Amino acid sequence: MALERFDTVVVGAGQAGIAASEHLGNNGTRHVVLERSRIAERWRTARWDSLVANGPAWHDRFPNLEFESADPDSFIHKDAVADYFVAYAEKINAPVRCGVEVLSVERKDRERGFLVKTDKGDFEALNVVVATGPFQQPAIPPIIPDTAAINQLHSSDYRNPPQLPAGNVLVVGAGSSGVQIADELARSGRKVYLSVGPHDRPPRAYRGRDFVWWLGVLGKWNLQAQAPGTEHVTIAVSGARGGETIDFRRLAENGMTLVGRTEGFENGVLSFAHDLADNIAGGDAYYLSLLDEADAYVARNGLDLPAEPEARVFGPTPDCISNPVFELDLEEAGITTVIWATGFRSDYSWLKLDICDEHGRPVHQRGVSDEPGLYFLGLPWLSGRGSSFIWGVWHDAKYVADHILIQQKYRDYQAPSDGLRSAAE
Repeated sequence: MALERFDTVVVGAGQAGIAASEHLGNNGTRHVVLERSRIAERWRTARWDSLVANGPAWHDRFPNLEFESADPDSFIHKDAVADYFVAYAEKINAPVRCGVEVLSVERKDRERGFLVKTDKGDFEALNVVVATGPFQQPAIPPIIPDTAAINQLHSSDYRNPPQLPAGNVLVVGAGSSGVQIADELARSGRKVYLSVGPHDRPPRAYRGRDFVWWLGVLGKWNLQAQAPGTEHVTIAVSGARGGETIDFRRLAENGMTLVGRTEGFENGVLSFAHDLADNIAGGDAYYLSLLDEADAYVARNGLDLPAEPEARVFGPTPDCISNPVFELDLEEAGITTVIWATGFRSDYSWLKLDICDEHGRPVHQRGVSDEPGLYFLGLPWLSGRGSSFIWGVWHDAKYVADHILIQQKYRDYQAPSDGLRSAAE
């Protein structure tokens, strides 16, 4: 099979890869996008059936294409999001090759560029854009051994309530995925326990505007770095049922049992940290601080947005928060399934390059690696808070594509003296 050569190879045809292709194409950079499955495959097959986007349609999209026939304030179903990226790829004539799995990327010997090996042949490229995103390998803490008599699965493998065996369910993780899955199971009639760790809990909407709008006007999407200790804090927000503020008190009042962070397992008994009340209080503090900033913004700018004092009223503290459970015998509690909504870890073992820190995270500045010609897109906080969101990755991709073009111009530059010297020779 003949070796193919491109200026740039993009690995992955999710939102990051499609965004990269648009900007590379606009810059005239000859490139190819390699995707092992289908465009936006994870939106179709690595999410639960009822998932919708966590941001409204007017916000969670690329600038040059709206969601067809969708209410701008609606929350788009996952399959429609995948269809959107397919349509976008067609709109920009993205050179996507599906069904091509990248096996390795390595530096070429004694010359600039990379050798990209795939299961469909090899490619040479001056640049490689890693657009595989942050959701690579499901991360399940080694707390409950695989030999335990309990059904364990990661949130990426959950699809719907009938999928699970009969019995009660423990969901570990109270970010957007964990809360939405726990709520869906509870609404289906299951008894649900939810393990709640530290989190940010924004209002879904306040004073008639969605929280993504508030983050925008308050400058929070533009934050360039995380505060110390907040690198892994999750956000509890939901677009389900038209969008709603996550309220842990309401979930408990409706029959869900909240517990602290899951810490250990022995002889069929799970143990939980004594941090539930503190975690709930931390989420409340974030919620109220955002309301305070929004109110100050309205007053400072003289906006005619209706006051919403009821947003500051919390319901009574449920008993499971006042008198928390610190240990839970799974058999006695009737728990037959544990769902780990505990995020993902990265896997860059296929990059045969020394580009990661001691934690396995790629070293970069705004997606530009220390390895010349290697770039990353779609990672959380790549350039700022919005980097892993649909609209944010589009802007990051422009920066990366422009950096590639600038470097190309430097390489192509020929000083007048070069021409004179060549003539003299």
